[in-house]
Amino acid sequence: MSEQKSKVMHGVFLDVFGLGVLLTGDSGIGKSEIALNLINRSHRLIADDTVELTRIDDETLMGRCPVVLQDFLEVRGLGILNIREMFGDIAVKNAKRLHLVINLLEITHEEFKTADRLHGIHRKRQILKVVVPEVSIPVSPGRNLAILVEGAVRNELLRAKGYYANLDFIKRHRKMMQTDPQDK
Repeated sequence: MSEQKSKVMHGVFLDVFGLGVLLTGDSGIGKSEIALNLINRSHRLIADDTVELTRIDDETLMGRCPVVLQDFLEVRGLGILNIREMFGDIAVKNAKRLHLVINLLEITHEEFKTADRLHGIHRKRQILKVVVPEVSIPVSPGRNLAILVEGAVRNELLRAKGYYANLDFIKRHRKMMQTDPQDK
C-alpha cells in the first residue's frame, strides 16, 4: 500500500507576512471575510474553499488552489470575487509552503471568559505525516479577526526563532515576585 502524498482540505490558504497560513473552521465562520480583510492589508490569496496539499518531504507541505478556483474568493453576501482583477497580480500567489494552521472556533461567551489567557490554544497538527503548528482563535462578536490572524502569524515567527512571550512573561513575573518591595 502506497503512502498518501496529497490531500484536499477545506479552508482558505494565504501568504501572510511570508508564511503560508491555512485558515480552517466550520463553514460560514468567516474564513473568506477574514481573507478579504487580509488581502486589503496587502497579504496574498492562494486558495479559497479548497486547498490541495502535497507532501514534498518529511517536513514540507505545499499548498495550491485547484485551477478552476484560482483567483476567486467567495464571500457570503457579495458572491464570487476575482481577487486578481480587483487587486492585481500582487494579491494572488500560485503556491506556498504551509507553515501554520489557524483554526477558527465558535465558542460560547462562558467558554470565552474561561479561556487560557496565558498560553492561548497552541498545538501541533499532523497532515500527511507532516507536523504543522496550529493556533485556535475563538470567534466572537466584536473581535477583529484579521488583526488576530496577523498577531498569530507574527507570534509564530517569534516562536520559530525560539522566543515564547508567555514564558518571558512568567520569568519576569517570578523575578518581580522575588524582589523585595523595600529594595525599590
